[in-house]
Amino acid sequence: MKANNEHLKIRKMKKLILSAFAVFTMAVTTQVYAQKNPMVGGAEMYSTKDIVDNAVNSKDHTTLVAAVKAAGLVEILKGAGPFTVFAPTNAAFDKLPAGTVDNLVKPENKATLTKILTYHVVAGKLDSKAIAKAIKAGGGKLELTTVEGGKLWASMEGKKLILKDEKGGTSTVTIANVNQKNGIIHVIDSVLMPN
Repeated sequence: MKANNEHLKIRKMKKLILSAFAVFTMAVTTQVYAQKNPMVGGAEMYSTKDIVDNAVNSKDHTTLVAAVKAAGLVEILKGAGPFTVFAPTNAAFDKLPAGTVDNLVKPENKATLTKILTYHVVAGKLDSKAIAKAIKAGGGKLELTTVEGGKLWASMEGKKLILKDEKGGTSTVTIANVNQKNGIIHVIDSVLMPN
């Protein structure tokens, strides 16, 4: 009888250990999935969706989405790509002089708006690790050619990725490596301006 009780205790202990292991495994799995699909603007960004389908769900990118629609760039950014998009937040657009965004989205300013938006896009998929490696290989600076045809310069300040535009303005990447079906997004805190 004593041996039987001991056997029951061992079985209960094994079950308890297996249950604890199962809970731990579920927690780790959940964490891995959470890391795989980062949150941007209060919405989960899915690597199975394209740039536009993810951006429309970010409450931090409503101005960018409206601008992309006004410029007629939706179909391009839903295309195969791949694209690297430096995506300014609403707060980044708010840094522009009062009335700038309202003026840019007017039909008569479509060419200017398109130029600014495509200046935020680079052909290919460049994650922060690839950019940092290229910056190091370039002696501290990386020159990028945008879809608009202009240049951006990337550098590092400590662990922060900094972009400099053709007018001398700078922007910091605040959320890097948001993978998309057709590229990658890096969220930035200022709008970049071409010449």
